[in-house]
Amino acid sequence: MADQPKSANPGDDPMMVRGVGDLAPAIPTEPLEDEGEDMRISTVSNESQSYLSLVWRRLRKSVPGMLGLILVGTLLTVALFAPFFAPVEPKSPNVGFSPPDKISWYVPGDGPEAGWRLLPVVFPIVESDELDPVTYQPLTGPDYDNPRRIVIWAEGWEYKLFGITMNRHFIQVEDGSPLHILGTDRLGRDILSRGIVGSRISLALALTCITLITIVGTLAGITSGYIGGRFDMWFQRFVEIILAFPQLPLYLALASLIPVTAPSAVFMGFVVLVIVGLGWAQLSREVRSKTLALRQVDYVRAAMAVGANDGRIITRHILPNVMSHVIVAITLGIPTIVLLESFLGFLGFAVKPPLISWGLMLQDAGTFSVIGSYPWILSPVGFVLLTVFAFNALGDGLRDAVDPY
Repeated sequence: MADQPKSANPGDDPMMVRGVGDLAPAIPTEPLEDEGEDMRISTVSNESQSYLSLVWRRLRKSVPGMLGLILVGTLLTVALFAPFFAPVEPKSPNVGFSPPDKISWYVPGDGPEAGWRLLPVVFPIVESDELDPVTYQPLTGPDYDNPRRIVIWAEGWEYKLFGITMNRHFIQVEDGSPLHILGTDRLGRDILSRGIVGSRISLALALTCITLITIVGTLAGITSGYIGGRFDMWFQRFVEIILAFPQLPLYLALASLIPVTAPSAVFMGFVVLVIVGLGWAQLSREVRSKTLALRQVDYVRAAMAVGANDGRIITRHILPNVMSHVIVAITLGIPTIVLLESFLGFLGFAVKPPLISWGLMLQDAGTFSVIGSYPWILSPVGFVLLTVFAFNALGDGLRDAVDPY
């Protein structure tokens, strides 16, 4: 039997068993006609994202964090344009302890103005001829016979904003009469307007203190943790002494050294000095622990091995990695300072008239008789609670966003 010639290509031999891969359908070498369209509608992104974009992406998914961000932005905007949002001149006297004006979209009665309104109306509070049987003060109540329409972007009292004289306000009564949404204090001054204007000093004091605390605490913590050794040991003993001071008795003791007739700038400078002097130690301890851990990572040790100077290692490798913790500490530290300023202002150790702050406004609520008779005098507590909640919610959201693990 004659030998058959062997095929040069095994695939040409019909008796050759084909592999599994040979059974797969052939892949066309020419591109598909709609390949360009598929690439255009693809939702997959090959671009790398920065750390800040990743933090923002995680923060947007946090409901408390976004709520806190919106509230903080609103508080800062209102404080920056405080005279525009204040409906009444904050130092203008009126009827003392006047209750909040009644605002409604419905006018009772049978007159031509009765019925539902598209824009709200206010019924001013007036005194009646009847007397309270306990306090013998004239009874007050809303005047339903004279409704006054509330308008937006109306003319009112004049003020200066960034050096420009203006008289437009966010909300006003159409006829220019005072609008007391939260009532008045014992001297007849509008509580809402004073709270809006007072937010400037309260928030400015908190932001100034937290800025100085952040600078001093971060630099001290990084320096102590990076140098280490005997310097770190003795410096931490000094930090422990600062942390051991009882803050409240120290505030009261030092405040007694300042004369009562001293100007508000002296009291504010004292409050800032004491808060910063006692507040930087805790942040420096936290930053030091972060620095001790970062000093042992590979990229920092590699930078030391190649001869990089200490300034470059701290600013390029250590500081950016501790800033996430510092940012969270800032947002969580502002509410503490706001509460402390309000407490010191209530005791009379903060700003003095004619300046306005939330703590100073709470001095009118110093007795139970006043609170029981005029509960709206506690409205400044709402400003403090709203600020504390806003910054705490933002701090919780940032904490989860910068370090999700």
